[in-house]
Amino acid sequence: MTPVFEHEDFFVFDKPADVSFHSENGTGFFAQLQTAHPRETLFPVHRLDRITSGLLLVARNKSAASELGQMFESRRIQKTYIALTDKTPSKKQGTITGDMERTRDGNWKLLRSRENPAITRFSSRSISSNLRLFILKPQTGRTHQLRVMMKALGSPIIGDERYGGTPAERGYLHALQLAFDWRGENIVVHNMPSSGNLFQTLADYIDHTHDA
Repeated sequence: MTPVFEHEDFFVFDKPADVSFHSENGTGFFAQLQTAHPRETLFPVHRLDRITSGLLLVARNKSAASELGQMFESRRIQKTYIALTDKTPSKKQGTITGDMERTRDGNWKLLRSRENPAITRFSSRSISSNLRLFILKPQTGRTHQLRVMMKALGSPIIGDERYGGTPAERGYLHALQLAFDWRGENIVVHNMPSSGNLFQTLADYIDHTHDA
């Protein structure tokens, strides 16, 4: 597995869709990374859902792991995701904020309360009569945050059947860009989706979302 971006303190990899980050039998993405880079001692600093593809930051030493973890917690790493939906959202741009609560079936739902809210900035553009591209910028890092937010807008992600999305060959959620300051160095990593028929047909639209 070749990194998308390499630094002496960290790697950035492109995680495929439909691969778990961790797994009990050692087949998860992080275990694959460790196998592919036996001379490295790697440290996870964040994760992506199974359905989500895209940029994943992995530290190469304990010091970097601690500092990067703190940066994620303090929202000093800017994350940009893209998602596709075939439903019309109740709101096409802005910020969606609310507490999240686990339901009886193990899923999550967005609440009206804001005691410890999940926060996501977003914009969207219509691609066709039944396809809309979302640019998502989470300001917090809750479990399933973006998937739940999209469902709350009435526009679940294509392929995300757990949250009401139309069945597809993959979940159409991709971590497109990471941007942060690393010890005085400005780091911006941008990587297009490598799978998904709908993503491939929208390459020209998606390639300019980091400027949005």
